Amino acid sequence: MTGTHTATVRAEAAWPEPGDGAPPPLPGFVHSTFNPLVAAVADRCLTRAYGRAPAPDGERTAVVLVTATGDDASAAHVRATVAGGGRPGPLFFFQSVPNSVAGHVAARWGLGGPVVCLAPGGDPRAAGLAEADLLLHDGDADAALLVLIETASDGGAESAVAMLLGGGNHE
Repeated sequence: MTGTHTATVRAEAAWPEPGDGAPPPLPGFVHSTFNPLVAAVADRCLTRAYGRAPAPDGERTAVVLVTATGDDASAAHVRATVAGGGRPGPLFFFQSVPNSVAGHVAARWGLGGPVVCLAPGGDPRAAGLAEADLLLHDGDADAALLVLIETASDGGAESAVAMLLGGGNHE
């Protein structure tokens, strides 16, 4: 692999888009908007590609979630709770790793490919595209849902982009 992005973009979505407020709540995930945001942007992208869940049978679609910081709000809450002598609720253990929400998206849409979560030190988009290309090139997946999410360190707005990738010149 040369590091050049070779897959085609089948569908793309962002959050927020005009008219968006907060992402809708996601059952089983509490406290922060990180996980609901991942699910909302993924759903939007996959709906644009497939119309509705589940994805077409026979297509192995990987989920590649890329975030440099992860769910900072939940991590800060757990730290503060423990430091104050409290006990975090059990849902925080479930949602403490980004692959929980990536797996949720895969299950909701019937995606049969691998689930990969990255926390790159460099360019998140380049790292995510390279991972998606590798999964496609190696035959591990027929398509890849790439979700890039970043949280604002100052407590400001979060944003996310999702792309459904497939094809390209490696097939």
